[in-house]
Amino acid sequence: MLTKLQQQPADKILALMAMYREDPRPTKIDLGVGVYKNAEGITPVMRAVKEAERRLVEEQTSKAYVALAGDPAYSDAMVGLILGTSVDRDRVAAIATPGGTGAVRQAFELIRNTSPEATVWVSNPTWPNHVSILNYLGMKNTAYRYFDAETRGVDFDGMMADLAGAKAGDVVLLHGCCHNPTGANLNLTQWQAVVDLLNDKGLIPMIDIAYQGFGDGLEEDAAATRLVASSVSECLIAGSCSKNFGVYRERTGLLMAVSETADNTGLTQANLNYLNRQNYSFPPDHGARVVTTILTDDGLRADWAAELEDTRLGMLRLREQLASELQRLCGSDRFGFIAQHRGMFSLLGTTPDLVERLRAEHGIYMVSDSRLNIAGLNSTTVPILANAIAEVGI
Repeated sequence: MLTKLQQQPADKILALMAMYREDPRPTKIDLGVGVYKNAEGITPVMRAVKEAERRLVEEQTSKAYVALAGDPAYSDAMVGLILGTSVDRDRVAAIATPGGTGAVRQAFELIRNTSPEATVWVSNPTWPNHVSILNYLGMKNTAYRYFDAETRGVDFDGMMADLAGAKAGDVVLLHGCCHNPTGANLNLTQWQAVVDLLNDKGLIPMIDIAYQGFGDGLEEDAAATRLVASSVSECLIAGSCSKNFGVYRERTGLLMAVSETADNTGLTQANLNYLNRQNYSFPPDHGARVVTTILTDDGLRADWAAELEDTRLGMLRLREQLASELQRLCGSDRFGFIAQHRGMFSLLGTTPDLVERLRAEHGIYMVSDSRLNIAGLNSTTVPILANAIAEVGI
């Protein structure tokens, strides 16, 4: 059996990480990996996380399994964080998952089980794992236009024109905030137009929200997801704690399924539980307990929110510094979009050849589609990147 295995496509980001590690140049810059780093190049453990973990070590009396859906208190806390009061809690079924990726995978599994003929519409571009998982599961998927390579903003007209071709029962995958990989986001007026189209066409929204708090603020970043969830009869929401709590390695995520009425929530919950049982049985709990401890303690929550806000503002300052430096070097505002984008990423909208020149000539590592991780920069490396971009002629 094992002799019949075939080589699988290499993950481009993992390959980029390996190349970066082997590069001896002291001025090399890693802008490829989608992980937040502070000015010292470290992904720090947040203060509130450290304190929550200390309490857990002292107070936890068992490592026994939790429920198939995970700790109900975790679901309540995360539903509150993401949805607020926009949807009645009794309409929401939820399961803890191994990270946001686990939530996305379970959502796709649910779609495949209940609507095998549905097409999943995915933005072009999107987080590569979306399409990879859909293809692995043998699910029909197609792209809708999203990024305008000329303006480096959202191609909203193209997006709406493409989604107008979807059929009733199809699923539309949307990024709740801080679009990955582009950094370009819809405004609330555009979101309302998307909601109207979803309802007119009978389409099911699935929202992937992995960066709440990294864009315009915790509440602001949840506004679009809340608008959609409160305006449609059904939706799926995949949430992640990796970025905004910094618990990447704890694999802490949540899948929410919002039913039209509370009468259907029990059946939905049973099906979500079933999916967990088939895939990994009981979900991991440590990260979920940490997050729950923080969100249910006023002091820890305030400290976490303050540190998250510092992180967000730091990335905005880097965006503004990079846009300003490029304006100075290039004598135009054509890189102003960097300051307008939100979240960890921006898509430069250039060619793989020029991205390769950045790596070969300047030690600047980014994904070949020209996605750069703003959080991989600091005030010292911004001028280095700006000079490199100007020199290769992006």
